[in-house]
Amino acid sequence: MNQEMQTVEGWYCLHDFRMIDWAKWKSASAAVREKALFEFKNLINKWDQIENQHNGSHTVYTVVGQKADLLLMILRPTMKDLNEVETEFNKTILADFTKPAYSYVSVIEKSSYSSMPVNPHEDPVMKAKLFPVIPKNEYVCFYPMSKLRGEKRNWFMLPKEERKRLMFEHIDTGRPYTEQVKRIITGSVGFDDYEWGVSLFCDDALQFKKLIYATRFDEVSAVYGIFGSFYIGNLLKMERINQFFHI
Repeated sequence: MNQEMQTVEGWYCLHDFRMIDWAKWKSASAAVREKALFEFKNLINKWDQIENQHNGSHTVYTVVGQKADLLLMILRPTMKDLNEVETEFNKTILADFTKPAYSYVSVIEKSSYSSMPVNPHEDPVMKAKLFPVIPKNEYVCFYPMSKLRGEKRNWFMLPKEERKRLMFEHIDTGRPYTEQVKRIITGSVGFDDYEWGVSLFCDDALQFKKLIYATRFDEVSAVYGIFGSFYIGNLLKMERINQFFHI
């Protein structure tokens, strides 16, 4: 019997990770670097206008560690819009000094594990979840994940009620962190290599560790969770762009 969970989708999401070619950047003339940052800031201002018009959202982060240097997280109404944003950045001067490090394509997803309004796209609370402004907290933690399809343990073969029980247990574990850690969950089945993308936001990076460690003991994570790489970033505010790029 097909026991899939019904989902409601919102904005499409792109996590675009870039590695900066610092040697190439340092060897460029001051005029070229200044023009590149001027153009990049104008692009962010354009994204700000789109966010103010409630047609999407975005944030830019500097990534800690060697997996990437920059993360552009973009929300847009359609997949085509995401492609246009990506292409728009690729045409900038700054993009010439970057190399793709990783990307993740998904869509904001709410499932019926929790109660669902009759018309979710018309419900104010649900609309805020499906079409959010990305939190502008100091730190972000992103990771992709899937559920196990092993020979002996297979999440997708569990009865719907059992999956519901396990997910509510998982939600209860994370409840004490709700005020400190905001989250955006995106679905990626058919869009990328994993099944979900998890984006967490807070002003104290240590809370990421505490929350994720606590949920490791939930059966849904301990038995069925498959996790990809974790990416940690710092919010790159407009006033910090020159400092980050050493201009």
